[in-house]
Amino acid sequence: MIYSTLRTSLDDGILLVTLDREDRMNAFTPEMADELESLFRGVNDDDAVRAVIVTGAGKAFCAGMELGAEGNVFGLAETLTPTMDDLRERLDDPAIRSGVRDTGGRVTLAIYDCLKPVIGAINGAAVGIGATMTLAMDFRLASKKARIGFVFGRLGIVPEACSSWFLPRLVGEQAALEWTLTADILDAETALKGGLLRSIHDDADALLVEAKALAHRIVDGRSAVAIALTRAMIRRNPALPHPVEAHRIDSLAMFYTSIGDGKEGVDAFREKRAPDFKSKASTMPAFYPWF
Repeated sequence: MIYSTLRTSLDDGILLVTLDREDRMNAFTPEMADELESLFRGVNDDDAVRAVIVTGAGKAFCAGMELGAEGNVFGLAETLTPTMDDLRERLDDPAIRSGVRDTGGRVTLAIYDCLKPVIGAINGAAVGIGATMTLAMDFRLASKKARIGFVFGRLGIVPEACSSWFLPRLVGEQAALEWTLTADILDAETALKGGLLRSIHDDADALLVEAKALAHRIVDGRSAVAIALTRAMIRRNPALPHPVEAHRIDSLAMFYTSIGDGKEGVDAFREKRAPDFKSKASTMPAFYPWF
């Protein structure tokens, strides 16, 4: 697919997605939201893609929403008067989807539903949606020059992109409140100590080297279906009300992987050789999705 705001390259199963509005510090637009949502939903059916890395062109990762646009800069329809019932009952109605729904939230939900591991390589400034879009990713790596800010309070708006769900789970409620209410810009060390980042790297080149190495550690010689199920289980099961609910899911996941790639994995272990897994994330067991 040809994109206007993204640049993509696929190498040995790793899809590198570069936010590509370098002259605007990769500022986010409704068009970029549509393209990112389409990309993350599309890779679920593309078995050539084993993992996704997202980074930014030039010196910035994403400088937040493009604030120079005409009209409502967030792409919302000010003629509407939406209610919570509209969001419950008409979430995918075209008028609600394009005129009311937070564009960043559509992106993070697509990342959350992605069957492939997603790594954020934060090479520079990541503020507003530039920060919150990374929260749904599985890992966030950053260069020493990264600056991260949940700066919504400076604009008189609220955190978006489902960040009120993701951020407290990653860093705890107190840090999430401090970072969003003060709207401070965090350096990479502060974000690392707070639990937001997995690691910090000297520069953008070293950052991408480590992001690609991590992606290969996750997917090389591994079952695509087992990866997809594990990702969904770890991301979703902690919110279940009782461990027996996780047990139900674990049991089905174990059953179907044991009669699929699990057979090859056991044989390879016994024969002291590398496994040759055949499963594809585009063909998940019938019980998926269970949520």
